[in-house]
Amino acid sequence: MIRRPKIKFPSELRFDLVSKDWVVIATGRAKRPEMFKKEKRREIKIPPKLCPFCQIESQEKPLLIFSKAKEMPLDKGIPKDWTTIVVPNKFPALLPSPKLEKKTEGKFYQKMRASGFCELVVTRSHQKHFPHFTISQTKEVFAAYQKRYLDLMKKTHVNYISIFHNHGAEAGASQPHPHSQIITTPLLDVDLQKALVNSGEYFKKNKKCIYCEMNKWEQKIKKRVVFENKEFLVICPFASKAAFEVIISPKKHLAYFERITEQEKWSLAQAFQVALNKLHKALNDPPYNFYLHTAPCDGKKYDHYHWHWTILPKTAIPAGFEIGTRMEISTIEPESAAQYLREQK
Repeated sequence: MIRRPKIKFPSELRFDLVSKDWVVIATGRAKRPEMFKKEKRREIKIPPKLCPFCQIESQEKPLLIFSKAKEMPLDKGIPKDWTTIVVPNKFPALLPSPKLEKKTEGKFYQKMRASGFCELVVTRSHQKHFPHFTISQTKEVFAAYQKRYLDLMKKTHVNYISIFHNHGAEAGASQPHPHSQIITTPLLDVDLQKALVNSGEYFKKNKKCIYCEMNKWEQKIKKRVVFENKEFLVICPFASKAAFEVIISPKKHLAYFERITEQEKWSLAQAFQVALNKLHKALNDPPYNFYLHTAPCDGKKYDHYHWHWTILPKTAIPAGFEIGTRMEISTIEPESAAQYLREQK
């Protein structure tokens, strides 16, 4: 009997345990990891003298100022040696309102005031972004995120606080000067809602956190782990929605990012620096987004949830299939992506 060699099917569908979405790992059209370096980038060219963030005095009155990890008083103006500053967005998508004024149009259409706060977290250098930061500088940014989160969660109609960062034109950045955004809304992110429901159902059935269980498995098999320290795990997730997607999550079960300790901020900053440095080297300074998913601040209990950061490099443009089916396609196996990132020194 002649044994035929096994032929590996060129693509896989993988199931995301938390979102319950299927994603396509399209290895049939896969690129070698190093091919992603050659993608063309669109540059945003605004010189420092025309940059609104280099002229920070032209922005709204600061809400928070750091200078070399030290929080500065707001009543003495902006110091010359500021390193991270938080200001209200001059062009906010949402505005604070004492009332939501919910209304119905006809029998089914609903609307309300777009009530919320929009803030910018700006770092000093016009050219240096996260991969070029020291761990101390990154930790300072996380301190700013936490400080503003704790203040904003007390505001009226703030049930969800989105913290995110866009780098590069393809990732939606309109300014080259590095800055993150904080936006609050009275509504919850749809993807987060799904994760809250599904992780809640898993916890109810198994008395365990689904994120903790996945993290334990990843630590055991190692093949999708990019980096880990004592408190954080950096992985390319099993059902990656994009090539080189990276998740950074605490090893300990923690539901609320805003409760992060000083030591945890140091460990998170190190994990972020390693992840972004590796992506920077592996993909030749790719455009990317990173964002936080944490338990909402709407007054309900979400002890079953597990906060984490997602980094999504922009390695492809979503087309009709992805948009029409809401099924993402990744052109590299997460295992290969993780191995390639581990190799970057």
